[in-house]
Amino acid sequence: MKERRNKTLAVVMGGGRGTRLHPLTAERCKPAVPLAGKYRLVDIPISNCLNSEINRIFLLTQFQTASLHRHVTSTYNFDPFGGGFVDILSAEQTEKGSDWYQGTADAVRRNLIHFRSFPHDLVLILSGDQLYRMDFREIISQHVATNADVTIAAIPFPVSKVAGLGLMQVNDDLSVARFVEKPKDPAIIDSLTLSPELEKKLSPLPEKRCLASMGIYVFNRSVLAAALDNTMTDFGKEIIPGLLGQKRLFAHIFEGYWEDIGTVRAFFEANLALAQPLPPFNFFEPNAPIYTQDRYLPASKLNKCAIDHVVIGDGSILTNSSIKHSVLGIRSFIGEGSVLEDTVVMGADYYEGDAQLEANTTRGRPHLGIGAGCRIKGAIIDKNARIGNGCILIADGKADGVYAGGAVIVRDGVLVVPKGAVLPAGTVV
Repeated sequence: MKERRNKTLAVVMGGGRGTRLHPLTAERCKPAVPLAGKYRLVDIPISNCLNSEINRIFLLTQFQTASLHRHVTSTYNFDPFGGGFVDILSAEQTEKGSDWYQGTADAVRRNLIHFRSFPHDLVLILSGDQLYRMDFREIISQHVATNADVTIAAIPFPVSKVAGLGLMQVNDDLSVARFVEKPKDPAIIDSLTLSPELEKKLSPLPEKRCLASMGIYVFNRSVLAAALDNTMTDFGKEIIPGLLGQKRLFAHIFEGYWEDIGTVRAFFEANLALAQPLPPFNFFEPNAPIYTQDRYLPASKLNKCAIDHVVIGDGSILTNSSIKHSVLGIRSFIGEGSVLEDTVVMGADYYEGDAQLEANTTRGRPHLGIGAGCRIKGAIIDKNARIGNGCILIADGKADGVYAGGAVIVRDGVLVVPKGAVLPAGTVV
């Protein structure tokens, strides 16, 4: 089986423009969005691969890739003897086309030529904007044992929560009988519920469940090439349904935590959940670490602070402040007397030296971070934001839209201060 894993290529889909995550994706692609105080979204699928002994990984991206390039090149450096790599493949002009990727399947199709340079039997296709921990050795083992052409990772979801998900009907031997992309008709959804035999094998739940596709696929190499020998653009909508009845499709059932971080609200809630005493996703798992850039930052410093259920990134400085149920990223600065609740602060990419601080004071520009006497609730403060003293930023009940002259955006009911934004002292939203 180890030999089979060594013949597996992993492909991480970087996504399109990330419009549902805007403004967090205004200056970066989705995989580069910061997560959980010190990580980036892309660290999740890459770490899952490395923990599963898969070390040949391609990232397919096309928008705002600069920060992703910096992160990947400074983080994932392999020794020359193991043959491992994390390679970014951005959309490029070729003799066959000069436009952007048109969908997930189109992105993989255009890069098959690059995959051919590496010996492989299987291709593991992953999403770049999900939070989960999976041992891919298990899905690969099942794929081989069932002699499958395609294996689809699937998670059991209560019928009341399947809106917007691709659902599949699965036989008792886990072979896929039907695949329906984002059904809305209750009758169709009911027809896709799990059989009593499969329900017995899962953790008990009173409500009926369906199997939802996680957007994670294992393809035999030849099957993938044949399936993409057309103009279809999307795996979930076209490729997978088109293979039903033609190839051996199986589901791999996953019962762990899984969150699709495709919207600002989902990103916000997934981060805040990490501040709970027993978070649904455990970054402290010793046998399956989540890797990220080693920045050699000093330990965080807290002076006379009231802290309640807070994740604090390295190199942060908090002074006489009150922070509750929040996540603070690396190099976060919270000024004296500030109160934060239900807030995600992404921190900063750098520290300001004495000369910069003096220049800020001279020009009346807020220092990097959150100033003194601020009140912030229900917000995401993106990296390198400057929030002056006495600002009040509270999301409660505010309609989605643009505030404070464009320096603040409310999206999905979450107040967002974009990357690098400057809020003068006394700003109230």
